[in-house]
Amino acid sequence: MNWETIEAPADAMPPAPLTVRAQFIPARHFFPEHSHRWHQMVYAISGALTVISEGGSLVISPEKAVWLPTGLRHKVGSLLGAEFRSLWIAEETGRALAGTAPMVFAVSPLLKALIIEAAAIEGRQDDDGYAGRITHLILDQLRRTRPLPTALPWPRDGALATLCEALYSDPADPRGPEDWGRVLGMSPRTLARRFVSETGMSLRTWRRRMRLFRAIELLGGGMGVTRTAMELGYGSTSAFVYAFRLEMGSSPQVYMRGRGEEAGNRSASPTARVASE
Repeated sequence: MNWETIEAPADAMPPAPLTVRAQFIPARHFFPEHSHRWHQMVYAISGALTVISEGGSLVISPEKAVWLPTGLRHKVGSLLGAEFRSLWIAEETGRALAGTAPMVFAVSPLLKALIIEAAAIEGRQDDDGYAGRITHLILDQLRRTRPLPTALPWPRDGALATLCEALYSDPADPRGPEDWGRVLGMSPRTLARRFVSETGMSLRTWRRRMRLFRAIELLGGGMGVTRTAMELGYGSTSAFVYAFRLEMGSSPQVYMRGRGEEAGNRSASPTARVASE
């Protein structure tokens, strides 16, 4: 199945110092390569986003955001669909925040709440300065961000990208390197070497991290722990819970409670369907 393009609008400067857009992107859609005259923070509140730039290709889970500095050419898409927020930050303002290089960072509970509120009040008349205070708090939170090496790398190579799309769509797929080597027309050794070269990690490590990303998507969407374990291909619920706790530092149940509280806060926030990125 091919990917569909969403046309980006003309590059008009948004109001300074910060503009928030609530957006949705359907499955297998993407914004073609482009750049902005401002900095951008992209944050998926549900689903996962694929961000491709000269620095590489990454998949960003709902727990993370990506900082895209002004002038950086990039693409943004989603394999399975995502609801997300874009923060457009004036060039001068952003220079003192997260820096001039792309990076992935964790979105704190406070920053999540501030982004949700900023999107909800976007465009309203700000007679008492409330919107300005929200903006100030968001910018202060961005000054405190630290880069994380926990995004999911995505290969640029067409054959390897096909492999990753298949596994991401069906994380329970049991096929190993030998099976995929036959499908892609290469030996298991060549597959392993090219995969490490493209992503910086082995296929085994990538699949483990990918399952964590999918777990975050499924649990955040309200799926139960047992069903999530089955969807991801774990042999038992306990094996999934152990793997999740090892990576996230908490059980899936604790994670779900936190996401439930966030969803309640998000309910009043408007979402523009396939809005301009």
